[in-house]
Amino acid sequence: MELPLREAKARLSELIAAAQAGERVVITKHGQPAVELVRLRKRGGVDFEKLALARARLGLKKEGKGWTGDLDDPALSRKVLGLE
Repeated sequence: MELPLREAKARLSELIAAAQAGERVVITKHGQPAVELVRLRKRGGVDFEKLALARARLGLKKEGKGWTGDLDDPALSRKVLGLE
């Protein structure tokens, strides 16, 4: 979608929704492309797909060992939390 700046100002909410949906939105100034609205990539959090690829590349198993027996002790947990 390509439209002039004057029209883009009037339809900004619609253009943002289109860009978020993955549509290419170009705003022109004096008939020349000036700006392209693009969807931002999600920031933060864990990218589990990248994590899985890295684990596979490094030859790591899908499932780890989990907690060791030493850490799965309610008495230890109470000490760590300062409840004893």
